[in-house]
Amino acid sequence: MNQQAQWLLPDGVEEVLPGRARAIEQLRRGTLDLYQRWGYELVFPPLIEFLESLLNGAGRDLERETFKITDQLTGRLMGVRADITPQVARMDAHSLRRNAPTRLCYCSSALRTRPAVAGGTRLPYQIGVELFGHSGVDSDLEVISLLLETLRLAGVDNEVVLDLGHVGLFSGLLADCSLSDAQQAQLEDILVRKARVELDTFLADSSLPDAASKALAALPWLAGDAAVLGEAREIFQDFPAALAALDELDTLVSVLSQRGVTLHLDLGELRGYHYHTGCVFAAYLPGESEPVAKGGRYDHIGEVFGRARPATGFSADLKMLSARTVAAGDNGILAEGSLQDADFAAAVAALRDQGERVVLALPGADNDAQLLGCQRRLVQGDNGWVIQDK
Repeated sequence: MNQQAQWLLPDGVEEVLPGRARAIEQLRRGTLDLYQRWGYELVFPPLIEFLESLLNGAGRDLERETFKITDQLTGRLMGVRADITPQVARMDAHSLRRNAPTRLCYCSSALRTRPAVAGGTRLPYQIGVELFGHSGVDSDLEVISLLLETLRLAGVDNEVVLDLGHVGLFSGLLADCSLSDAQQAQLEDILVRKARVELDTFLADSSLPDAASKALAALPWLAGDAAVLGEAREIFQDFPAALAALDELDTLVSVLSQRGVTLHLDLGELRGYHYHTGCVFAAYLPGESEPVAKGGRYDHIGEVFGRARPATGFSADLKMLSARTVAAGDNGILAEGSLQDADFAAAVAALRDQGERVVLALPGADNDAQLLGCQRRLVQGDNGWVIQDK
């Protein structure tokens, strides 16, 4: 093996060096403190699990993204989590089993077999919140509001466009259509790709009721500002379930618009259709094709664990979220003395107890204050150890 191959990392796997690591960690601490103030409790799901548990329920959609390994103790297949949300849902349904609404948050690494976009990471540092036990629009609004606060902490709230949709529109239309599972899957795939010619062909060959056919034909192109909701009401007037979904969106749009949030509605958004059951949302930054954060409602996720609890939440990759932030600059102290000196050691300890960052100048080393992040020095004065500006 040549020398270069010894340090070469796999595609989509990256190191995080000190400056960026500090920015990520500062944002992690700030967001988790924020979530705690909103009543969200921190949990630590396991990194690996037996495969049948990890890919149960909503986790089935993650099978192709999950690395699989053999447990040397039992011989059973295990998986490294590709997404933390299904694990947190199991913790609510199976481990906690509370009747009241449960608010949980998490922050940890995941591992995926492939990046979400070409050149992206396979090691997201996932942070998120989940609210279990409430099915109303108020809990959706709470989670979206907390997402916006997270973006504010990251310093990107003024740049973000929040994309809103509702999978209940599509499911409300399907309720009036007699489609086989194969036909439904084909239709879903066409709508996700917004393939107009394929959609026209499918609708012409499927003998659907005229009202449903016209509504499905229009669904992928119902996108834009709040005015699209009025257009959608005309198209979906014969579909009560779809109108109920529009009512929920109308409430969210009204509140968020009053707060000055830049919104884009995409009523044909079917991202995670088998996973989500209601409102879906994603936050985009200028020039980015992948959302910096995304989430939505996913009721009944705990059904496979014995408790079908309504749920809503969001997650973000903290590395992506912190990419445009700058860590607070260091104002450390370079301590020029020896720990063999009791007075010097006591002075250093006292400064650290006060929250100061103190770096020892080691004998014979290149103690470059700038590289060590120090703008001040602890030096021997006439009356003991004193701090001097660099």
